[in-house]
Amino acid sequence: MEISKTLLLVVSLVAATCFLQARAAGVYCSNPYSKCYRKYIECPEECPSTTAMNSKYKVCYADCDKRPCTSQCRMRKPNCNRPGSACYDPRFIGGDGIVFYFHGKSNEEFSLVSDSDLQINGRFIGHRPAGRARDFTWIQALGFLFNSHKFSLEAAKTATWDNEVDHLKFTFDGQDLSVPEETLSTWYSPNKDIKIERMTSKNSVIVTIKDKAEIMVNVVPVTKEDDRIHSYKVPSDDCFAHLEVQFKFFNLSPKVDGILGRTYKPDFQNPAKPGVAMPVVGGEDSFKTSSLLSNDCKTCIFSESQTEIESVKSEIEYAALDCTRGASSGYGIVCRK
Repeated sequence: MEISKTLLLVVSLVAATCFLQARAAGVYCSNPYSKCYRKYIECPEECPSTTAMNSKYKVCYADCDKRPCTSQCRMRKPNCNRPGSACYDPRFIGGDGIVFYFHGKSNEEFSLVSDSDLQINGRFIGHRPAGRARDFTWIQALGFLFNSHKFSLEAAKTATWDNEVDHLKFTFDGQDLSVPEETLSTWYSPNKDIKIERMTSKNSVIVTIKDKAEIMVNVVPVTKEDDRIHSYKVPSDDCFAHLEVQFKFFNLSPKVDGILGRTYKPDFQNPAKPGVAMPVVGGEDSFKTSSLLSNDCKTCIFSESQTEIESVKSEIEYAALDCTRGASSGYGIVCRK
C-alpha cells in the first residue's frame, strides 16, 4: 500500500512538472532595440512551442516589438496580406499598412530596403507578351549587404514545378552555401549574425539578420490557374519560380529608404492612390541598382562607414525618446512641446 502511494506521488509530481513546463514555454526578447527587451513572453497552450516538425501546425510567435508584450499562434510562412509582405506580381504591403504594386522591369535589380547598416535588393524576372506595354514581373532573388557581408538567396529557374525538388539557392560572401534539406535544419554565419532555418525540408526558410530583420520566404511557381486568371501567357520552358516574402524589421532609422523601406518612415506619405484596384507606384530610376549586391541606386543610403552608421543610430535613439515622463526616462534630456 505504501509503495502504491509513493508511486502515485511520484507520478503526480512528474505530471505537475510537465504541466508547469508546458505552461512556462515561451520566448525571451533578447533584441535590445525591441520594445519588450528582456521580457519573457509565455506561449498559448494551443501552441506551446516556437518550432514544429510539421509545417501545417501553428507555432508560438511573440511580437517583441509591440506592446502589450503578448504571443499568438501562427503558421511559419509568409502572410501575403500583412505589412512587410512582397508577393505575387509584385504586390507590397508597406509598414504603413497600405497596399501598392511596383512592377519594375524584368531582369533588373531594385532597392527594397536601404538603411545605413542594411541594404536589401530584389531581382525581378518576368516577360512581356505581345501587345503589352509593360513586363509582368516577380521577385526571383534577394540580396543583402550588412556588417561587411554579402548574402543572397534565389529561386532557381525551372521549366516545370516539382514540390519534391528544392529550388532555393544561397550564397554568402561570394561562396555557394548549402543548408541540409531537413525541416528545422539551420545554418549560421561565422559570426552568427545571420541565421537560415528551413521551415520545411524544401522551398521555405526563415532568414534572421541579428538585431535587424526576420524574413520568411517561400518559393512558388506561376501556376496554370494564375496564368489563366491573369493572362500572363507564360512560356512552356519557364514556370517563373519566384519568392513570396514577409519582412519584419527592427531598429530601422528614420532615414530608411527603398521601395518597401521608405514606408516605415514616420513621416512617409504613400503615393499609392486609395480606392484603386491596383495602386501602382513608379520610381524605377530611383531604386535601380547595378546588381543584386550593390548599393548604388539614387536613393540608397547604405554605408559601411562606422561614423555614418553611428550618426544615424543616434537619430534612432532620439526619435525613440519617451517624452511622457519628462526627464525621468534616463536620457538626461528634458522634452518640451
